[in-house]
Amino acid sequence: MAVLTGCGVQDTGPLAAGAPARGRRTTDGEGLLRVYFLTANGSWPVARPAPDGATGPQPALDALLDGPTRAERGRGLRTAVPTGTHVVRARASTGAVDLYLPWVVAELDRAAVDQLVCTAAAAPGIPGGRDPADVTVRVHESGIAGNAWSVRCDENGAAAPVDGAAAPVETAGGAR
Repeated sequence: MAVLTGCGVQDTGPLAAGAPARGRRTTDGEGLLRVYFLTANGSWPVARPAPDGATGPQPALDALLDGPTRAERGRGLRTAVPTGTHVVRARASTGAVDLYLPWVVAELDRAAVDQLVCTAAAAPGIPGGRDPADVTVRVHESGIAGNAWSVRCDENGAAAPVDGAAAPVETAGGAR
């Protein structure tokens, strides 16, 4: 006891460390994509090399549809996005991505919607240079006429309605 008190270091107890860290792009489109998969604790972004330096949301969404790699699955990552030959199309404009789904959102697991929206929002090369949380993703559902619903990827990696936009509907399904 005499040794510990003699060195001059005193116990401070827990200290406030500020707000939790927020995700940011690891690059500004310089060869990496951010793809959102799932863990037991929610969505989690992984960095993937962009094919031939491609930018924009389409290569990121294609990587999402390919699912986690063997190594990523070994680390416990999984996806709730349905498997198959589905084509998800995306088109970027200043500060926004139009996301064209081959499904109706109500058919998807909520986690799948989170993955799709956050992967699109975090894609490199979206004009306007906004942070992923400030990119509006307009979701167009297959076979549903009318306006798309506008959402953003929040700080927790979840799709959240843009102020004034309709809330997403309850969804069903499961992760694989």
